[in-house]
Amino acid sequence: MPPKHINTPRQVLFASMVGTTVEFFDFYIYATAAVLVFPRLFFPASDPASSTLASLATFGIAFLARPIGSALFGHFGDRIGRKKTLVLALSTMGLSTFAIGILPGYHAIGITAPLLLALCRFGQGIGLGGEWGGAVLLAIENAPPNKRALYGMFPQLGAPIGFLLSGGTFLLLSRWLTDKQFFAFGWRLPFLASAVLVLLGLYVRLTITETPVFQASLQRAEQVGVPILTVLRRHTRALVAGILVCLATFVLFYLMTVFALSWGTTALHYSRGNFLLIQLFGILFFALTIPISALLAERGRRPVMLGVTGLIALFGLVLAPLFTAGTTGAVFMMALGLALMGLTYGPLGTVVSELFPTPVRYTGSSLAFSMAGILGASLAPYIATWLAKTYGLQYVGYYLTASAILTFFGLILIRETKDSDLTDSPN
Repeated sequence: MPPKHINTPRQVLFASMVGTTVEFFDFYIYATAAVLVFPRLFFPASDPASSTLASLATFGIAFLARPIGSALFGHFGDRIGRKKTLVLALSTMGLSTFAIGILPGYHAIGITAPLLLALCRFGQGIGLGGEWGGAVLLAIENAPPNKRALYGMFPQLGAPIGFLLSGGTFLLLSRWLTDKQFFAFGWRLPFLASAVLVLLGLYVRLTITETPVFQASLQRAEQVGVPILTVLRRHTRALVAGILVCLATFVLFYLMTVFALSWGTTALHYSRGNFLLIQLFGILFFALTIPISALLAERGRRPVMLGVTGLIALFGLVLAPLFTAGTTGAVFMMALGLALMGLTYGPLGTVVSELFPTPVRYTGSSLAFSMAGILGASLAPYIATWLAKTYGLQYVGYYLTASAILTFFGLILIRETKDSDLTDSPN
């Protein structure tokens, strides 16, 4: 009888991290292209303002698609296994991203171009809805009991890595190519290049075995018929708490990225290149604080999350004064905000996943994260822009503080899960 294959920590951690790296690489290249490229190449040129709005609408489609992907991939992840489902999710995401890179523009196929762009974006959202939850489970369900938060932070590290890769790519393209070359073919290169990460991720995921926690659950025949119905009926409190726990993280992240870039390059008159450099500097603090918070969370999830959420609430009160205090203030604001992002994001995947039992963990954690994304991510840049223009920049900070208060309530609703056994049978 051949020896049983055991996943090495290196295999597990890389396989869990690569998908979120692709996700955030895709996020920033699509966001940049939605502003710079798509209005010009994929929509009628008669009304530039309408073209830009339509292009940004395709960006938002992914957020609506993510809960559908969470329910779809969560169903199969809880029924047939984490490994097979993660391969399907990454393939869906990768094919959709690659397809954007080869799409013909409006001048070639007319109205079909923006429709295909929207379809590809929807496909990305479907894949992304199943990617995050599965990647976190791949990490924590392979982890030793006293290292779940540490293993669970590796999918989270994909966020700053993806941002650094995408930001660096666009900075290099802006230096190497002329405007004409960029619009002719240069913008396609990041979308096509994402295929390298996807193929690498698929190779690693195909070589690993199913998580031992899911295998044990399968042997006990704990699977439920329709996981999403079980989550909604029997784990409503955990789902609502999980959404609230994720809320401040999403609002903070999109204020520091989408809103800050927009407001900094318009109302505060920074050049796009300079502000991208400020953001890339801040992303370093995002990356550095993720492992710090994960290590702290091994001693207790709730104290770390409660403390960081309190700091986010206080940060909301100083966001506007720092942002408007010249370049030094803006740099400090970005570094501080993204450092707090790392502190809350590091343990987040572990915390949310531990709220649900094994038979519905994929569905429950994915759905909580995706629904928080709709409430905290898709709306945050628009709400923040409206507040800043109507009442002043300080109200953007108050908005962040309010979201932190809601997350604080979510954390009060949950139990401490540090010592919970993932292999326990559900009640």
